[in-house]
Amino acid sequence: MLKSRNISTPKSFDTREFIETEDGTSLFYKDWGTGKPVVFIHGWGLGAEMWEYQMLHLTSFGLRCIAYDRRGCGHSSQPDYGYDYDTFADDLAALIEQLDLHKVTLVGYSSGGGDIARYLSRAGAEHIERVVFVSTTTPFLLKTTDNPDGLDKSVFDEMVAALKQDRPHYLAASAAPFFGVGLPNISVSPEMMQWGVGLALQTSPKATIDMVRAFSETDFRSDIHALAIPTLIVHGDADTNAPIDITGRKTAQLIPGSQIKVYEDAPHGLFITHKERLNADLLAFIQG
Repeated sequence: MLKSRNISTPKSFDTREFIETEDGTSLFYKDWGTGKPVVFIHGWGLGAEMWEYQMLHLTSFGLRCIAYDRRGCGHSSQPDYGYDYDTFADDLAALIEQLDLHKVTLVGYSSGGGDIARYLSRAGAEHIERVVFVSTTTPFLLKTTDNPDGLDKSVFDEMVAALKQDRPHYLAASAAPFFGVGLPNISVSPEMMQWGVGLALQTSPKATIDMVRAFSETDFRSDIHALAIPTLIVHGDADTNAPIDITGRKTAQLIPGSQIKVYEDAPHGLFITHKERLNADLLAFIQG
């Protein structure tokens, strides 16, 4: 049985701790509030800190919010292996087990939605009550003979090449489209964009590159099709990082009974640009 370094009763203030996975990787997590648990999974290269505004809001309504840094990201260990979705799913399972969580709502952002899909297909939904995919990259990004609407592999090859050449520049140049600068009614401060880039720079170069291959090449269609619990998909129709027609809408089509909320003129980074609307939708769904 895996053991956590701290599985005491959650407190009403910020608890920052680590769990250890079966392969010895330390995963940082923060645990705010009490009540029904909500576990947040961040996207490519970001970290638990991305959920600041959602966690502050939901804890004020009596929910326990837990966010963790995926391996290679933020304050978690940075091994040179394990950046595949079977391992990510096992890491999520370790967190749920060691914190003894039940009736959980899982909220996955971008590539973090893949962790949820693979976790549920491997571990089942015994501990899970609801699922939310935000700006998801599921079900399958890569263009193949049986996925002709996907993105060509060259898109991701160029992304990896740019990361190897000048990772800080690539991340900084990506901030404006990520946050939808120039879209109607979008206002993001330079400081907020710098904050996002800073989060991404905390991720190890190895994890940054390996995760691109993982989220672009992993096919979640069979995982997604097996979901049989209440599911909400939130996606912006101006998302250029994960175009809605090949991600959010297809994910909704594959999950019977799921709800999809399309945010007009919203970019990939809608957890910031549309945080008030997202917070309200999350709260209504979790309490529903």
